Amino acid sequence: MSTLFWKRSELLFLILYAVAFYAIVIQRSLYLSHDHSRELYGLRRGWMFNRLNDLSDAQWRNFHGNLPILTFVLGLFTFGANTLRSQFYLKAKEMSVVWFLISLAYILHLHGACVVFVLSIASVNYFLAKILAKSKSYLYVLWIFNISILLLNRIYDGYSFSLFGNHWAFLDSYRGSFRWQICFNLVVLRMISFGCDYYWSVKETRLHQKKHIVCCSICSSGKACYHFLQERGLHSRQYSFITYIAYLLYAPLYIAGPIVSFNAFASQLDVPQRSHSVGDVAFYGLRWVLCFVLMETMTHFFYYNAFATSGLWRQLSPLEIFIIGYGVINFMWLKFLVIWRYFRFWSLVAGIETIENMPKCINNCYSLETFWKCWHASFNKWIVRYMYIPLGGSHKKLFNTWIIFTFVALWHDLEWKLISWAWLTCIFFIPEIVIKSSVSSFTSRSATGKLFLREMSAVAGAITITCLMVANLVGYVIGPSGTSWLISRLVKKDGFPVLGFIFLSFYVAVKLMFHIRDNKQNTKQI
Repeated sequence: MSTLFWKRSELLFLILYAVAFYAIVIQRSLYLSHDHSRELYGLRRGWMFNRLNDLSDAQWRNFHGNLPILTFVLGLFTFGANTLRSQFYLKAKEMSVVWFLISLAYILHLHGACVVFVLSIASVNYFLAKILAKSKSYLYVLWIFNISILLLNRIYDGYSFSLFGNHWAFLDSYRGSFRWQICFNLVVLRMISFGCDYYWSVKETRLHQKKHIVCCSICSSGKACYHFLQERGLHSRQYSFITYIAYLLYAPLYIAGPIVSFNAFASQLDVPQRSHSVGDVAFYGLRWVLCFVLMETMTHFFYYNAFATSGLWRQLSPLEIFIIGYGVINFMWLKFLVIWRYFRFWSLVAGIETIENMPKCINNCYSLETFWKCWHASFNKWIVRYMYIPLGGSHKKLFNTWIIFTFVALWHDLEWKLISWAWLTCIFFIPEIVIKSSVSSFTSRSATGKLFLREMSAVAGAITITCLMVANLVGYVIGPSGTSWLISRLVKKDGFPVLGFIFLSFYVAVKLMFHIRDNKQNTKQI
């Protein structure tokens, strides 16, 4: 009885503290946005309460501005593809042709003459797979080729047609409305996915199908879960060039959106996804609308990203710097959630299921591993399947972490601040891995021991969140050059109380997450 009373009292305190914390953050954010609106870059006239709208983020500005035409185009494409499928009973090969033609028209508008680069590189990758897939050295060739392409695309900024001769220079005037090398980062992941899936299909399947069907609630009900579609091998004829190209250029997921493996994509061309009913997809679309309205509310009232891009954060107090940094991370999370869920929605409408990229709120993650599993979940699954397991999995976790995060940084862009972000994340990952392995071997039956372990876990979680915030600030806000300035600012006399407040707030947040976790576990047991 006393334990239950203590837990309820603790929960009440945590909730009251969280309410007070967000009241302070919201109040200070409103004042900062109001007082500095004339000094910030990237603010545009908004539609909410005659306020300015923060469109300083280029990715969000492009998505926001093109949303009407994008919705019309993707709606037309998915309606056309679904109509042709139902009217003519099209299967995998025929649907590959349909999506290839639709997607080709789409990227011709986006990239113009640069489609030649996309198709040429994709074709080389395909024929490398077909020729070398039975070779033991094939995976090395696949990775070297794709990483080289990734780097060359950035070094030469998408290439100039004049590089191939002056008589081709006129094509540089027809490069489309969207830089092809930006979208090609996702295409590289798909090319690697196809290459690995085809290579493994030549060898043997990595999935025990009967055992999986018995254990999986979705598959045992007669449907096929995403994991089953991804892991089972396909017939060799399904690894055709037309299906491969349709997969690379698939319109609903070409610009952004979750990453789908080749096996899962090709399987659903033949039989559209049945895990989500029409009602489920419609409700998912409604939830997206609500998320978009939330994002619009945030950018109309809180100009976090504008502070970061304008460099005005250098003029603020330590508490205000923390609020802006915390706000930027939440802005980024909500931005990607809205963008990724938008494209996933259209993919579901078209009959292709993908993994949800943001399954958990950013403010409900207290470990680096959980954060990365829930930040870009489909990319995380891709990394696990095509990098982590082939590199040795959990047996070489410390080694794998450096290779994986370096690749992730290079995949995003060739910038030192992203390399700094990646290596900082790896440094912060090491103690978490060591502590987790130590804690997993420690069990305590006494109430005091369990309480001590819980408190130490909360402290460790608070440290982890602090490290995560620092890594993301360095990678996406202040850069490596601003790190020393930020540290020197926080260790001054007026900075120490703020550091204490930050750590206490994160400690309280982790304890609150523990209560949420325990409540979910108790609900499942009931």
